[in-house]
Amino acid sequence: MSGAEERRGPGSLAHRVPDLGALELLLAVARTGSLGAAARERGVSQPAASSRIRSMERQLGVALVDRSPRGSRLTDAGALVTDWARRIVEAAEAFDAGAQALRDRRDSRLRVAASMTIAEYLLPGWLLALRAGRPDTAVSLLAGNSTAVAERLLADEADLGFVEGLTVPAGLDSAVIAQDHLIVVTAPGHPWARRRGPLAAAELATTPLILRERGSGTRQVLDAALGGLARPLIELSSTTAVKASAVSGAGPAVLSELAVREELGLRRLVRIPVRDMSLGRDLRAVWRTGHRPTGPARELLSLTRG
Repeated sequence: MSGAEERRGPGSLAHRVPDLGALELLLAVARTGSLGAAARERGVSQPAASSRIRSMERQLGVALVDRSPRGSRLTDAGALVTDWARRIVEAAEAFDAGAQALRDRRDSRLRVAASMTIAEYLLPGWLLALRAGRPDTAVSLLAGNSTAVAERLLADEADLGFVEGLTVPAGLDSAVIAQDHLIVVTAPGHPWARRRGPLAAAELATTPLILRERGSGTRQVLDAALGGLARPLIELSSTTAVKASAVSGAGPAVLSELAVREELGLRRLVRIPVRDMSLGRDLRAVWRTGHRPTGPARELLSLTRG
């Protein structure tokens, strides 16, 4: 390597060019005509400011400031260096402004992935509350089953996710935000609606049901409760579709209480008690391991716990 190449080697500028703080101090001396005033402006003591100027003079190999009882005056070399310093500081300010613009743009958007029940019955209220506090935040919502939510997060296609299965997918951290319970429902004309006692889990396991698809949190909970024996009459990819099929009389369905409150109240669906079976589940917020939610994602997470 030649001598010129060696002088231009990696990191060499860091040793030859003063840091921004020192250059800003020199500009303050030029502006105020006093090392003491420059020190006060920069929020440092006068001895510290004087020491920093001397260190910069040693680094550059030239005197920058003439000090006298009447104040501090730039030398001819100091005036020239100050002119260069001003350009460097202005470029740094432009760099910082650009970086801040990137941060603002990042913080003005929020990508949410949510499983169907949460997306349909809980998220709208949370997003309305978020909009009240952050009206300029643009939110995109990706709705799918719990498996799809995990895939979106792991591919960095979402900032925050919500799932309703029994376990937290690998590669994700989580926080429980609510409790939910699945219930068996039928149309009022179904024979189960006229039962006098609760349904046995074994009978539920042998009856074809209107079900969410595999990979959904609802299906995971039901399969676990029945030992993987749930029999599909129809498999559908949305809570709304399952509910509509049950209301039409196509067959019994297993759905979140959140999803069927209105239909139960209007007697469009009837709840069928089941004995000896637990269908409770946690609703969770999830995010990539090591990437704790920040900005609007953190604010949305706090709203889910309100």
